Amino acid sequence: MADLIIRQIERGQEPWRFRVEIIEGTSRTVHEVTLSEKDYRKWTREKCAPRQCVQAAFEFLLEREDKESILSEFDISVIPRFFPEFPKAFAKFLPKKAKDLQ
Repeated sequence: MADLIIRQIERGQEPWRFRVEIIEGTSRTVHEVTLSEKDYRKWTREKCAPRQCVQAAFEFLLEREDKESILSEFDISVIPRFFPEFPKAFAKFLPKKAKDLQ
């Protein structure tokens, strides 16, 4: 399984921007992704941190495609265009524990 390193860029601005590194052995890809507050609330109901929402989205994607196939820059709202099952399947990738605000 791949390791994900997720860092928020430009804190306080919306949409939120994240830099995501996916590492598998000696191979690595880097992605910049945006997440609007509206989408964050719609998909998580604020039961986890925005960073965890991004992590869940990448776990969803990595279950379906290689890291090299993931766009290098995109907004999370485009995922359902490529994977119509995303809105229903996404919840299973969210953390099961209490809200983590870090």
